[in-house]
Amino acid sequence: MTTGNLYIVAAPSGAGKTSLVNKLVETTPGVVVSVSHTTRSPRPGEKDGTHYHFVSMPTFKAMLADGLFLEQACVFDHCYGTSRAAVSAQREAGLDVILEIDWQGARQVRTLLPECASIFILPPSRRVLYQRLMARGQDSHETIDRRMAAALDELSHYAEFDYLVVNDRFDEALDALRAIVIANRQCRETQLERQRRLLQTLLS
Repeated sequence: MTTGNLYIVAAPSGAGKTSLVNKLVETTPGVVVSVSHTTRSPRPGEKDGTHYHFVSMPTFKAMLADGLFLEQACVFDHCYGTSRAAVSAQREAGLDVILEIDWQGARQVRTLLPECASIFILPPSRRVLYQRLMARGQDSHETIDRRMAAALDELSHYAEFDYLVVNDRFDEALDALRAIVIANRQCRETQLERQRRLLQTLLS
């Protein structure tokens, strides 16, 4: 079984990361999203085990102490973490795994798994970014301003990523994401595993 590739996809809040990743998974066989653990409460429509594993702060701290997270970070007074075991199992099953995490988590993952590919989603402008945050209709103006400030800070870390994708036209951004995944499946290391028999036949 070929080991799947690992991807980090990060973006400022409001850039459209989750919508892009969900559509990529829906339309590209062999791609899955790692379900993170979080201490925040579910938002309307979110289901435990599907969108996140919702846990208490004591449970999260215990998992952290036991070294069960590949990466973890605290944002807006809530903590998030990625299960080491879950990611390993998915990759060993031959699946390409996407981690939707912030720049702090991305640094941690790159240190532990330097073979991963990292992608940063950019909004087309500050104005559009703010409009997208407003359009959610779930937060107060104070919270939106706080998220906007955090988004600008997140944007400052774009240079740490391998790929930059601008989410102006959704379909074009989705095509760019899919192209990255398909191209990485053709890299020599991956193809050496997948095409071992073919290479042996061609060279015998």
